Amino acid sequence: MTEIITEKTLAEYESFVQGHPKGNFAQSALWAKQKPAWSWRAIARRGENGAITGTIAFLIRKMPIVRKNMLYACRGPVCDLDDRETFLELLSASKALAKELGAYVIKIDPDVPAENTAFRALLEESGFRSKSDGKNFEAIQPKFVFRLPIAGRTQEEMLAFFQQKTRYNIRLAVKKGVEVRICGKEMIPDFARLMLETGVRDGFGTRPPAYFSSMLENLGDHARLYMAFHEETPIAGTLAIHYGDKVWYLYGASSNEHRNLMPNYLLQWNMIQWAIETGSRVYDFRGVSGDLSEDNPLYGLYKFKRGFNGDFTEFVGEYDLVLKKFAYQLAEKGSAMYKKLHAKLYLLKNRCKVKKG
Repeated sequence: MTEIITEKTLAEYESFVQGHPKGNFAQSALWAKQKPAWSWRAIARRGENGAITGTIAFLIRKMPIVRKNMLYACRGPVCDLDDRETFLELLSASKALAKELGAYVIKIDPDVPAENTAFRALLEESGFRSKSDGKNFEAIQPKFVFRLPIAGRTQEEMLAFFQQKTRYNIRLAVKKGVEVRICGKEMIPDFARLMLETGVRDGFGTRPPAYFSSMLENLGDHARLYMAFHEETPIAGTLAIHYGDKVWYLYGASSNEHRNLMPNYLLQWNMIQWAIETGSRVYDFRGVSGDLSEDNPLYGLYKFKRGFNGDFTEFVGEYDLVLKKFAYQLAEKGSAMYKKLHAKLYLLKNRCKVKKG
């Protein structure tokens, strides 16, 4: 039996998602508050005893040009990957919701390793088609990540687990006088400024200060802003989220100056310590490129995260269940063109701003 989650069952839903090994903050109603341009609907499937056995939550938005809804389940569903019955019932209820809302696609990018061929086969049997061909950051969520297993490890054991160069850089930052603090919204302007500097340097778009500020407000104790200071000057920062049995490194920023002080290593170590303190099972470094050639411009990011000795993880990637073919093709082409144009305009607009700043 499936049902739409209401205010009456929301607490039960959140408890299930937080307690499940496949739980993810992006499937939480808390994250929906961070996306006010999208509406949110969640579906739960109950077993014979009345307990929830699986869930899927959608962010829903009417897309430009096609003027039809996209249903996007970021890192959903949350269920036992071997429980075909639960998955198929959740899918059936999702299709009914999509029909009700006149959606043109159901899009998912589940927390499922690529080597799980049985689940990939289930997706394809159910009509989903993979659209994750690229090895960089072409999809909405990264297909390749580093995940650090931390369950049962002390801070001393964890530090010893890192590569020698990573341990050295953490200690170097401390020796050079870098100090990491957990900060509130008062430091968001500095963090956003560093994010802009990082985005222009590395060629990606960044969020406005209000987005980061609302994240701290909407997620409450689940979110932390870490800032690295040198002689009271903010030189780097990160935003992390703790939800269920995981901590995610969500955003990272650093100044073009002071990078020789290795603040990013010390920031990572502080976030990993938070994961240990909360009894988390996994610390997730999030995205890296799947192209591991050293001439890839993104190789430096991979090398940095690899130094913490996490597990290089490839997910099955983004899967689409197309419901209205013409609208889907039009929306996909329009979205790709918009992203390219927006990236170019973003860099043109902000390069001069960063140089002057």
